[in-house]
Amino acid sequence: MRTTLDLPDGLVEEARALLGFKSKTDTIVLSLRELIRRGRIEDLKKLIDEVELNIDINASRERP
Repeated sequence: MRTTLDLPDGLVEEARALLGFKSKTDTIVLSLRELIRRGRIEDLKKLIDEVELNIDINASRERP
């Protein structure tokens, strides 16, 4: 998707240098993917208290 954005040069350049990319596009794409990944991790963390697992580890290790 082609999009025109007005981004602060210093911010984009600092991120590009930190990531070691030559391309601003690669920098933005990776940054968005990372933001999404972190958001999904936070969503999963919120589920920890909602999911109840009753697993008997020892029983699951036994083979018939």
